[in-house]
Amino acid sequence: MNMTFSAADEAFRRDAASWLADNLSGEFAILKHRGGPGDEHSLISERRAWEKKLAAAGWNCLGWAAEHGGRDASISQQVIFAEEYARAGGPGRLGHIGEGLAGPTIAAFASPAQQARYLPGIRSTNELWCQGYSEPGAGSDLAAVKTRAVLGDDGQWRISGQKVWTSLAHLADWCFVLARTDPNSHDHKGLGFFLVSMHQAAVTVRPIEQLTGSAEFNEVFFDEALAADLVGQPGEGWKIAMALLGFERGVSTLGQQMQFRSELDEIIRIAKENGAAQDPDIRSRIAEAHMGLSVMRYNALRMLSDNAGADEQKAALVYKLHWSSWHRHLGKLAMDVLGTASELCEAAPYALTRLQALFLFSRADTIYGGSNQIQRNLIAERALGMPKEAKGR
Repeated sequence: MNMTFSAADEAFRRDAASWLADNLSGEFAILKHRGGPGDEHSLISERRAWEKKLAAAGWNCLGWAAEHGGRDASISQQVIFAEEYARAGGPGRLGHIGEGLAGPTIAAFASPAQQARYLPGIRSTNELWCQGYSEPGAGSDLAAVKTRAVLGDDGQWRISGQKVWTSLAHLADWCFVLARTDPNSHDHKGLGFFLVSMHQAAVTVRPIEQLTGSAEFNEVFFDEALAADLVGQPGEGWKIAMALLGFERGVSTLGQQMQFRSELDEIIRIAKENGAAQDPDIRSRIAEAHMGLSVMRYNALRMLSDNAGADEQKAALVYKLHWSSWHRHLGKLAMDVLGTASELCEAAPYALTRLQALFLFSRADTIYGGSNQIQRNLIAERALGMPKEAKGR
């Protein structure tokens, strides 16, 4: 199956490409291809200004319902904008967690009052969000969270515990937190989905420095932090959390692939310039990278097509395993194409070239968001119907 684009879609593509070409210029020209993986620390104030420009022109929250400030854009139009944004060199989005994860989840599960409170701040980009899922003892195994929520006599929930690998927590205004409302519960039962302000003394954020020298993710400690809201009911946290992960695997995958294409094009350009392209092994690996990226795109379009069925949804389980392994190999290819230049760096920290940052950051691709081992278990159990892995107690 494939996704087809109508004449109206192609007109939308021309509008998006034209707007991006006109506006990623002048003061914003410096942002092209910046702020991606390994470079998230860069040009924060400039990228915040860019976020506001996108919002003012109606180019964010495209798939949101009109009642929430969106455009009611079709899947095909959302795919088109993601592709054109990456093709134009649009910078890494600071508001993507709010726009792509928190917003759709609040729209789907929160009360009208909660929607009115939180969605406008996301749509305007005035409020940034982070995700409070992973913990030191519950990374890929999300059902093992220990962060707890206690309902006080004053009717307010208080959150205590630690989250880790929390991207952009140092910039975020809000965090959606998965916490255990029933202290006697186990696994996916007894969880709640909470909205917590990051601007309170009971929340502590500590950066985690990466191989790249930057620190885009953090440890977050909650010491009886007040939750502003509980979405849904106590015990419904797992259901909501799983729905949110479904939003995470949406049209943004096509934009991610366009960024991968840009990285591969840069590798090819350098290989031609420094002669590495004459090496038969390098040429073969570039061809393999091209084929792997094409397969990735066709699989994503199949998942997003209007007539995608159960088999396509099973196929979606392979996506994380495929792209993370592919991207890690691309980072190694980049270093081999650069040769001895890959070992040169002007000064630390933050003086890495784009391809050096790609290599270092991509080492984590097969770990975060569900390690490759966990992904293979999911494919075996949920797609192939094999027996579940035995778990010791």
